[in-house]
Amino acid sequence: MLYRKIESLLEEHLKSDSKKILLIDGARQIGKTYIIHHVGKKLFENYIEINMIEDSLGDRLFEGTKTVEDFYLQLSMLAGDKMKDKENTLIFIDEIQAYPHLLTLLKFLSQDNKFTYIASGSLLGVTLSQTTSIPMGSIRKVRMFPLDFEEFLYANGLSEITIYSMRKKFERSEALDESMHNKMLDLFHKFLLVGGLPDAVNAYLETKNIQTIRDIQDEIHDYYATDASKYGDEKKLKIRRIYDLIPSNMENKKKRVVVQSIEDKRGKTFQHYTDEFEYLISAGIALNVQAIANPTFPLIETTGKNLLKLYLNDVGILTSILYRNNIKAVLNDERSINLGSVYETVVASELIAHGYKLFYYDNRNKGEVDFLIDDYDSLSAVPIEVKSGKNYTVHSALTTFVQNEDYHIKKAFVVSNERNTKQNGKITYLPIYYIMFFNADSSSETPQL
Repeated sequence: MLYRKIESLLEEHLKSDSKKILLIDGARQIGKTYIIHHVGKKLFENYIEINMIEDSLGDRLFEGTKTVEDFYLQLSMLAGDKMKDKENTLIFIDEIQAYPHLLTLLKFLSQDNKFTYIASGSLLGVTLSQTTSIPMGSIRKVRMFPLDFEEFLYANGLSEITIYSMRKKFERSEALDESMHNKMLDLFHKFLLVGGLPDAVNAYLETKNIQTIRDIQDEIHDYYATDASKYGDEKKLKIRRIYDLIPSNMENKKKRVVVQSIEDKRGKTFQHYTDEFEYLISAGIALNVQAIANPTFPLIETTGKNLLKLYLNDVGILTSILYRNNIKAVLNDERSINLGSVYETVVASELIAHGYKLFYYDNRNKGEVDFLIDDYDSLSAVPIEVKSGKNYTVHSALTTFVQNEDYHIKKAFVVSNERNTKQNGKITYLPIYYIMFFNADSSSETPQL
């Protein structure tokens, strides 16, 4: 079984006295149902699971359920013998977005306190925004993502003590020895091919067959695109078009979304596609990085609404689209191949999965800085530059950026394939795999240097 960090969060919440119902949000095919099933069966004698999409396509038992009593009655038809008491009964409501009224009902199920509940779904941001009565105070919504690089390392047999030791070196801004660095870089490049979708990771571990892995990634990619098209007839083609444009946007010098390319129409602005962007981001299949007009802390205060970069939620899907079965493009560091968009996708997915809101800075005269994050310790913005090539010290835009006294930049990072860590003024150079230790939820936003 794949190790998932969220397992400890699930166990902690379900063992607590909290009356809030845990609501796990995230894209399809990232392992939400599997990990909840695993934890639920482990902790509770009586485990009841209801998939609301399956119900909506079948008996529709819960379609008109509006009261707690009606919910219990319908549930008893499926699992009446398992409905015992709160301490030993967990009811898992899967794909809850299929019936938005059940989100409102969660408040009353929580207040009734008869059983223990957990729910999951996708598009919960959109669904909650369209729900007439949001169950504020009764739910705890947590976002789940595909496996991150650290989880991929555990899947490949690295021990807890090994990763702990690497974390300590990261915190002290120390490099790994040559052999360990080569091993980590090899695993990182394999992560670029495999990505973090559980089915793809399991296929890699079991078969080491790139064709098998690509078939899984292609199927999920097509599923995401088709699923996104269910938004509505008027919007579905635009949603699909924006989603399909993400890889090609990543290959452009400026990776931001070009609105005119969506429908090839002049005069279109971001406001014309607000719902489409919201769908893709809320569904978890696209990761958003917003432009900043004035890169000072806190970054959210100067977010630009008309400039946006989108990344695919899984780097394996991206390398499948770009390179198909040719693993040499990624593993052999081919000179003719620019892996910039692939490296950026990993960094974006790692940072977002670790709790950061992402921004970027682009100035026509001063150039672009790949990512900006807030550092609440120093009360300043922290720029991060991603380098996939050998000239990792060449970054004129970043150099200009950190020297601008108006921005109050105290530290910046460049991540690359280089093993050694070093500091040059405000800029610290780190190996690319150390990005797995950046964590907004820890006591420190970024490493103390």
